[in-house]
Amino acid sequence: MPEPFKNLINAALVQACGQHLRRAWPGFDRRGFEARALGGLDALEMKARAMHIADALEATLPEDFDRAAGIIERALAPPATDDRLGFATSEAGLAGWIGWPLGEFIARRGQSEPERALLALRELTQRFTSEFAVRPFLQNHFALTITRLRAWSSDASPHVRRWTSEGSRPRLPWGLQVKSLIVDPSPTLPLLASLQDDPSEYVRRSVANHLNDIARDHPAVVAEWLETYLPDAGAERTALLRHASRTLVKRGDRRVLKAWGLGGRLAGTASLALTPGRVSVGESVQLKVTIASDSRRRQDLVIDYVVHHLKANGGTSPKVFKGWTLALAPGETRQLSRSHSLRPVTTRRYYPGLHRIELKANGTVVAEACFTLCS
Repeated sequence: MPEPFKNLINAALVQACGQHLRRAWPGFDRRGFEARALGGLDALEMKARAMHIADALEATLPEDFDRAAGIIERALAPPATDDRLGFATSEAGLAGWIGWPLGEFIARRGQSEPERALLALRELTQRFTSEFAVRPFLQNHFALTITRLRAWSSDASPHVRRWTSEGSRPRLPWGLQVKSLIVDPSPTLPLLASLQDDPSEYVRRSVANHLNDIARDHPAVVAEWLETYLPDAGAERTALLRHASRTLVKRGDRRVLKAWGLGGRLAGTASLALTPGRVSVGESVQLKVTIASDSRRRQDLVIDYVVHHLKANGGTSPKVFKGWTLALAPGETRQLSRSHSLRPVTTRRYYPGLHRIELKANGTVVAEACFTLCS
C-alpha cells in the first residue's frame, strides 16, 4: 500500500525546519517550535499539518515581520537553477514541502508589510511553490501584487516566472479563489502574453491552465486570444493553446472550434449504439459509433459524448467526456468504439434509472442513445 500523501509533511521535516531556523537565528526557540509543531501532527491530514506547523512558526518567530522573513530566507536551501521539480530539504537548507507552512506564515503575518512579504515569497517559490501563499495578497493588496507579478514574469528563474502565472490563476485548485479576477481577468492578460512563448514547458503549461481558468467564465476572451495568437503559431505555442482550449472544445464553443478549423457541421450521418442496455454501478457500457461522410472534402472532427447523469431529484446533470479527434476522408465511413466506466468515484453519486448519452461532432449533437442503470 503506498505511503499516504500527508506523510510528506512529517516529524523529520519539522525537526529539519527547527534545525535550519536555529542556524539562521541562534536565538530561535527550536525546542518550543518542535514541541508545538509535533504535538498532534500525526492525527492531522495534509493541509491541516501545514496550518499546524504555521501556527508553531507564528508562536516562535519574531513579531517583527521583516526580521522573521529574513530568518526564513537565510534558512532556505540555495535556489533551484533549472525548472526541474523535486525540491527537498537537505543539509544545505529548507526546500520542498516545508515551504507550505513557511508560505502560510508569510501570508498570515505579511499582510501589514506586503512589499516585504512578496519579496520573501519570490525567494520561497524557488524552493517550493508560493502559488497558494500569494493569493491573500491578491485579495488584500491587488494593485501592488499584480504590479510585482507582472515585473517578475521576466525573472531569470523559471520557478518565479511560473509562479507569476500559477499564483494569479482565477480558480487555482486548492487555493483561494481570486474573485476580482474571476469577474475581470484582464489584469493578468499582459503577464500571460509575455509568458506564452517562454522557453520552459513548465511555465507554458501554467499559462495554458490559467487561460483554461479564464475560459470557464469568459469564453470570448480565450476565443479572441486564439484568433490573435494561433495563426502562424509554432509547435510549442500551438500545444499551449490546444491545452488552454480544452474546456471550450469540450463545450463545443463555435468560435473556438472554428479557430482550430473544427467549426463545420458534420456533412453525413452518425449513429450511436450502447451495449448492454442495462448495467449496474461498477460495470461499463460500450459505445459503438458509426460516422459516415457524404462530403467531397475531408472533414476534421472532434467527436465527444455527453452523459446525462440522473440526480436525486429526478433531473439530470450533463458531463462531457472526450471521445475522438479524426480526419474523415471524402465518402468515408468510420467505426469507433469506447468503453465508459460506471465505477464509483468520490466526485459523483450514481442514481438508478434511464441515462441518456448524446454524441457530439464539432459541438453539435448528431446522435443519442439510452441505457438503464440498475441499483
